[in-house]
Amino acid sequence: MSKYEQVKEELLNNKKKWLITGVAGFIGSNLLETLLRLNQTVVGLDNFATGFQHNLDEVQSQVSDEQWQNFRFIEGDIRSFEYCQTVCKGVDYVLHQAALGSVPRSIKDPITTNSANITGFLNILTAARDAEVSSFTYAASSSTYGDHPALPKVEDNIGKPLSPYAVTKYVNELYAEVFARTYGFKTIGLRYFNIFGKRQTPDGAYAAVIPKWTAAMIASDDVYINGDGETSRDFNFIENAVQANILAATANDDAKDEVYNVAVGGRTTLNTLFTELHKNLKLNGIDYTKSTVYRDFREGDVRHSQADISKIKNALGYEPEFNIFQGIEKAMPWYVNLLH
Repeated sequence: MSKYEQVKEELLNNKKKWLITGVAGFIGSNLLETLLRLNQTVVGLDNFATGFQHNLDEVQSQVSDEQWQNFRFIEGDIRSFEYCQTVCKGVDYVLHQAALGSVPRSIKDPITTNSANITGFLNILTAARDAEVSSFTYAASSSTYGDHPALPKVEDNIGKPLSPYAVTKYVNELYAEVFARTYGFKTIGLRYFNIFGKRQTPDGAYAAVIPKWTAAMIASDDVYINGDGETSRDFNFIENAVQANILAATANDDAKDEVYNVAVGGRTTLNTLFTELHKNLKLNGIDYTKSTVYRDFREGDVRHSQADISKIKNALGYEPEFNIFQGIEKAMPWYVNLLH
C-alpha cells in the first residue's frame, strides 16, 4: 500500500477539520472534493476573484448529501485579517491555495498581485499560528526558480525572479521560514509545476495553456504558441497535486519547515503538448484541422522547467499517479462535456 493510500485510509476513520483558502478555484475545489469523499469536515474561504460558484456546485454533485453537509463556505478575502481569524478557529489543517496567479497578470498589475499574495499570505499565516493549527500547507510556485538555468530544478538552487508574481511566491517562502525560526510555527510549501485538470478555467486573459488551447481547438479557433514551440514544462495532473497536499498536511514535524517540488519530473514541449491535445480531442470525436500560429516569446517566461521530485518522494512518500499523457486522457472528456 502506498503512503497516500495509507493516509487516506486513516483519514476515513479519523475526521479532522480542514480549511481550504481559494476553495472555489481550480486546485481548491479538487481538494474539497477529495476531502469530502474522505468524510472530512471542511471550511472554505473564497472571494471569487478567480474562483467560481459553479466549481462548488460541481463538487456538490459529485459527493453525497451527507458528505456535502460537512462543508461550510465563507465568502471573504484573505486580505482581511478578521476573515482569516474567523476561518482558522478550531481548524486542524490549513491548505492555503488562495492567490492571484499568472505571470502576465502580475506584470500588468503588480500592486494587486502583491496585496493578495503577500499581505493575504501573511494574514492567513499569522491567523493560523494564533489559532495553533496542527499543520499549515501553502501553494508555492516553480516560478521561484527564476533565471536559474540548471535542470532539473532542485529546491535549494534558485535564481533571480523574472516577474512580480515570482517575487510574491518567494516572499511567502521567506515568511514561512521566519515564522518557523521566530515562533516555532512550521509549515510546508509546495512548489507547483504547471498543474492541469478538471475545473481549470479556459476563460480569461490569464488562462493556463492546456485549457486555453483545448477550448480553442473545440471552437475551431487558432492556437497560438509563444515562441518556437520548444519551450518545455513539467505538466502535472491535478490529482498528483491533491496527493501532495494531503501528504504534506498529515506529515510529521521533521518534514516541516521545508518546500517541496510538486511535479512528475518530466519535460514536455509545447509542440508535443499540442499534438497530444489534438490526439485526445480526436479520440473524443473532435478533429481539429488548423495549424498552430507561432508568435513572440512571452515576457517573464522561463525557457525550460523540469522538477527534481526526489525530496518530496523521500520525505512525504509522494508518488505521482498520473503522467501528462494519462492526465490529458482523463481530463479531456470533462473539457469536451463543458465546451462542446
